[in-house]
Formats: sequence, C-alpha cells, structure tokens
Amino acid sequence: MSRSPRFFLTPWGRRCARAVAPWVAAALCSPLAHAALKVGDSAPAFTTQAAVAGKAFDFDMAAALRQGPVVLYFFPKAFTQGCTLEAHAFAEATPRFKAMGATVVGMSHDDIATLKRFSTEACRDQFAVASDPQAQTIRAYDASAAANPQRADRISYVIGQDGKVRFVHEGPDPDEHVQKTEAAVKRLTGR
Repeated sequence: MSRSPRFFLTPWGRRCARAVAPWVAAALCSPLAHAALKVGDSAPAFTTQAAVAGKAFDFDMAAALRQGPVVLYFFPKAFTQGCTLEAHAFAEATPRFKAMGATVVGMSHDDIATLKRFSTEACRDQFAVASDPQAQTIRAYDASAAANPQRADRISYVIGQDGKVRFVHEGPDPDEHVQKTEAAVKRLTGR
C-alpha cells in the first residue's frame, strides 16, 4: 500500500497554516477583494478627453452630474471580447438610461485615437468613452487591475447628482454591469 507524499509541518506551522488559509483564500477567490469606492463615498471629479460617434471632446464629470446621475463604467481594453460585448450592451441600454436622465460613460487606459474608433464601432455612437492614459482617474476610483495597475478592472459606478457613489458593481460578466446599473438608476431616479 503506497502513501501520498505529505508535507511535514511542525505544530506551530500547522497552526499558522490554519490561521492564514482563510485570509489567503478570501483574498485570492473573492470577487469583492478589490478596493473599489464604497456606496456613500464622494466620487472624484475629473476632466479628460472622451469620444462619442468618433468625435473627441472634453468630458467633465461635474458638468455631467449637473444634468443627472452618471453611470461610470471602467473597462480593461477597447476591442477585446468582453469589453466589446459590454459596450454593445450599454449601447442598447443607453436610450433607457437617457429616459431616466442618466449619462453613461465608459473609461479605459486606451488612447483617444483608439476610443474614437471604439465609440463608433463598439459603442454604436450611443455614449461616450473616456481616455485615461496616465490612469489617474482609474486610480482615483480604485479601479486598477491587480495584475496591471495602469489598466482598469471591470467596475461600474452609479454616481448621484450630489457627487456621491450610489451603487458599485464589480465582476467579469459584462451584461451584469448593464443590468445592475440600470436597476440602480431606476431606484435612484424613481423612473
């Protein structure tokens, strides 16, 4: 009868392993392990270049909030499969967001030339995508990807006109971001 090889741990080593294992598992496996801004936090104001329908313009978060709530979603990279699916889903939902008085804007580390194309091809001329080449806004919103801090993780925020974070969703499923932010805007606006 053969035995599987075992690692030898002293009693102290076993106690340490049992104490640390839940923390390590939670950090590695939890989708909430990211340090996203929390509901009630002030949303950092920013201005940056953005594009809609292939045309560049200066996006100002404070000005957008004067018009109504803002759905700010961070995405890792334009023209990748998940980000393109997410852009298509937000494009389909944009008329519903507009009917509730909300503005949708996506943000990534991509340069403005790339986002001008993405705004037409993937976003279907429906909403703006903003460029954050220095990842300043990505960091301000705690949206940096763990593996590459310059790149955004997939995180969506609903920001109320008072500048406070009203809803946060983080996860890999692009469709969930649209569904959950739309539900949050409905609760916020009552429309």
